[in-house]
Amino acid sequence: MPGQVSGKRYGQAVFELAQEQGQASQWGHDLALVAEAFADQDFNALLKHAGVSAEDKRSAIDTVLGGVDPMVRNMVNLLVARGLVDAIPDACQEYAELLDRQEGRQRVEVTTAVPLEPPEVERITSFISGLIGREVVVTARVDEEILGGLVIQIGDRLLDGSARARLNGLRERLTTGLR
Repeated sequence: MPGQVSGKRYGQAVFELAQEQGQASQWGHDLALVAEAFADQDFNALLKHAGVSAEDKRSAIDTVLGGVDPMVRNMVNLLVARGLVDAIPDACQEYAELLDRQEGRQRVEVTTAVPLEPPEVERITSFISGLIGREVVVTARVDEEILGGLVIQIGDRLLDGSARARLNGLRERLTTGLR
């Protein structure tokens, strides 16, 4: 997809610029705010709408992202002007991954059937951090279809300890006649 390639390229370019400016962490925070703003479908629709003038789009961006660094807002304005609104979340994601790599962090997604309590998130974070030997940032997600247990996504690795996976394994063993 061209949007994904463009987003990655812009994310890399902004990361390099942020490093030159000594602002990598601050811009990372700002780009997280940008990603949050672009998760709003109405805001996205406004910026994609052909009937909205470039000036009105810039004004909307300045209003919504008024607290972020002007250079970050410039990147957003540039991508919107080029019709690459869909590339912005990809650019933010790429930047976050580059910043995490630089700072020795690993983002991990933990999926459970019910919401986790803060002590449980802390225990899981500590366990995974010890397992991989790096600082871990956990994002907890709820998916009732896993029935119980948890699924941990670490980069491209998946640790599936869900009840659904165990039941599927049992079903497979029963149907093939193995014990």
